[in-house]
Amino acid sequence: MTRRVIIEADGGSRGNPGPAGYGAVVRDADTGELLAETSGGLGTTTNNVAEYTGLIAGLRAAVKQGAQSAEARLDSKLVVEQMSGRWQVKQPHLRPLVSEAAELSRQLGDVRYTWVPRARNAHADRLANEAMDTQAGITQRAAAQPAPPSPWTGATGSPTRLLMLRHGQTEHSAQRRYSGRADLSLTELGASQAAAAAARLANTNGVAAVVSSPLRRARQTAQPVADALGVPLTVHDGLIETDFGAWEGLTFAEARERDPGLHTRWLTDTSLAPPGGESMDAVHRRVRRVRDQLIAEHGAATLIVVSHVTPIKALLRMALDAGPSLLHRLHLDIASLSVAEFYPDGPATVSLVNDTSYLT
Repeated sequence: MTRRVIIEADGGSRGNPGPAGYGAVVRDADTGELLAETSGGLGTTTNNVAEYTGLIAGLRAAVKQGAQSAEARLDSKLVVEQMSGRWQVKQPHLRPLVSEAAELSRQLGDVRYTWVPRARNAHADRLANEAMDTQAGITQRAAAQPAPPSPWTGATGSPTRLLMLRHGQTEHSAQRRYSGRADLSLTELGASQAAAAAARLANTNGVAAVVSSPLRRARQTAQPVADALGVPLTVHDGLIETDFGAWEGLTFAEARERDPGLHTRWLTDTSLAPPGGESMDAVHRRVRRVRDQLIAEHGAATLIVVSHVTPIKALLRMALDAGPSLLHRLHLDIASLSVAEFYPDGPATVSLVNDTSYLT
């Protein structure tokens, strides 16, 4: 009878590149029985190399078990999409690893690749971290100690770090028009701003993913960043800009002239929405759900969030534990970068707001 197995694999680097390790387990698909586990340190390399090495180790272990079909479950969307043939392999140093994994897949005969949240890949993730600890000479006793409290806030644990990048210039932003759900492209200047942001972020250590609003201007800003880092680009609908309804495409003065009373009240009452649009309170609730989901899926990780002015202000407001008046008092330039950290026990910190130094 054909033996079907589940492969769970992961790899990581403490820095990108940095000290790295991998882990993989093989289970019987029908019973869940653990058939094999493997792990190891990799010296200094990148997250992507470590993730592919974990997959190769898992595939090799499955072949050794005599498996004839497998489902490989990984929390690396890049590896899943590339091994499934949906994404090109643009990084030359990854191509030999992809080829090796593909050959092992052919030996198994039938391999399906599935992305899972990190929380569902905990066994392989633990093996990879233990391998990195062993490589660094850290004992399991020491490794099990919780992260020390932040000396300034008292927060404990490792935070989810959000690097929040506003999209580059569009025709509407150049003309200071309300830009909500209109699917605008970047201008030539906007494209150069996206390239500058990618260069600024290219050496950021330990980025797990780039997460973008679904709108074109955000995706066109996010893709160069993801390419520069060699990490997957994912789209989250919850990061979309406010729906400005009837005010879409109008200037501030034109919207005020169209609905003078409502526009004046809207500037101070976040429960009000433009005609046919979305209130700031609704945006805040939506973005809070996004934040909670990102924390649950990625845990102690660094994420680059590419979005729009209102969702980014909402995230900063949450981190600062500020009231809604912040939305109209905080200015964020086009293609600006802000940074906030959310700790597992509740506190948060903001370490950067509206940085545009890389655009000059």
